[in-house]
Amino acid sequence: MAAQVRAIVSGHWLANAVKCNLVGPKLRILDTSWYLPAWERNPKAEFAQQHIPGSQYFDLDECSDKSSVFHHMVPTCSHFAQYVGDLGIGNDTHVVVYDTSDFGSYIAPRVWWMFRLFGHNIVSVLDGGMKNWLTDGHPLTSECATPERREFKATLNQSWVKNYEEVLENIRTKQAQVVDTRFAGMFRGIEPEHREDILPGHFPGAINMPFTSFIDDSGKELGTPDLAKQFREVGVDLERPLWATCSTGVTACHVALAAHLLGYPGVCIYDGSWSEWFKRACPEYVISEGEEKKR
Repeated sequence: MAAQVRAIVSGHWLANAVKCNLVGPKLRILDTSWYLPAWERNPKAEFAQQHIPGSQYFDLDECSDKSSVFHHMVPTCSHFAQYVGDLGIGNDTHVVVYDTSDFGSYIAPRVWWMFRLFGHNIVSVLDGGMKNWLTDGHPLTSECATPERREFKATLNQSWVKNYEEVLENIRTKQAQVVDTRFAGMFRGIEPEHREDILPGHFPGAINMPFTSFIDDSGKELGTPDLAKQFREVGVDLERPLWATCSTGVTACHVALAAHLLGYPGVCIYDGSWSEWFKRACPEYVISEGEEKKR
């Protein structure tokens, strides 16, 4: 397998790989689905019922820093290496990630980014996810075999992960542009957050680009001309440093994927995102059009 692969692969490409029995040590498929409790969907149960043939389930809750009070924070190198090694993934494995969301792609870019964060560049997102896999009539199965464990060596690129203090300092220096991928109502503070202990709003200087900006009506990634247009229209200069945030650092990774497709692979993620910011920041750093913005 070449050291570099396409960041997006088509359903047709993956279906052909499955048909030709290529899934194994050199190609692993991961169902990365995760849902908020309010959505009342159980991704593990859905995976057990049906999934793309040859898939393994990647549990975002399990592969995260469980010592943190915040959701889905980046795990340690050893934790990530152990977890993905147990899924039959080695350093020469091409990993294809997808999810089953109605958006087409929701969680998958976060797991794509995590692999790259830990030094594994041979990773791709299935364009349009399970949504388009079904639309195109590709096969599903309930069968799941446990793969043979492989050794995976992880190296963390810490510079891609931003923390609260760095974001706070950036508000003063404006060294990096920061894109927030939450829906506009949450960003503005006029629609409730998904989590009850957090009120909506944003921090100073943030630019709103809902993660759905990067996908078309069918759930597939926009082409590069349209992706470039999306960034241009909100005044983001991809030649300058770019960070991304959201509620818990997950959909922010759609920015990293879109910029990567445009030839700019260095987008950084504020891992704690709004869930951390709202709980730690002074009231003047919580910008909201809503009537209630204090804790």
